[in-house]
Amino acid sequence: MNEVKVGIVMGSDSDWPLVEKACKTLEDFGVCYEKRVISAHRTPELALEYSRTAESRGLEVVIAAAGGAAHLAGVLAAGTVLPVIGIPVAGGALNGLDALYATVQMPGGVPVATVALGSAGPVNAALLAVQILGTADAALREKFRAHKQALAAKVAAADEKINSK
Repeated sequence: MNEVKVGIVMGSDSDWPLVEKACKTLEDFGVCYEKRVISAHRTPELALEYSRTAESRGLEVVIAAAGGAAHLAGVLAAGTVLPVIGIPVAGGALNGLDALYATVQMPGGVPVATVALGSAGPVNAALLAVQILGTADAALREKFRAHKQALAAKVAAADEKINSK
């Protein structure tokens, strides 16, 4: 593995079982990452410091996972010019709807790419990070192309299996 390109931040260590899926996906593509627990509400200065120094530390994409009020991705996006991908974490009284709204409803000028609630979210966040990094890395782009081809082959095999019955 090479230098760290993706920063993964979760608002709480209780988010780890979900975020671990993003880490595994990045590892599958050979993308180095760092992971941190930083709260937008309990450690706001640390969140801003993290985002303000992300670029100078060599990061190229930031992934932020948070539940509840889920302001983490927005706070990180406010402090950096790097792309930020938000993972809304399901849970609490609203089962993640609040996290989804908080992550997706960013004001104009402060974009946060938002992925799905549930287990697909962290995988898609990592895949989106791979696609972003792939715009400047042909080898990584080819790995992603092979991933897409494997997905298509899996669907074709399922179609053949269903139609052979």
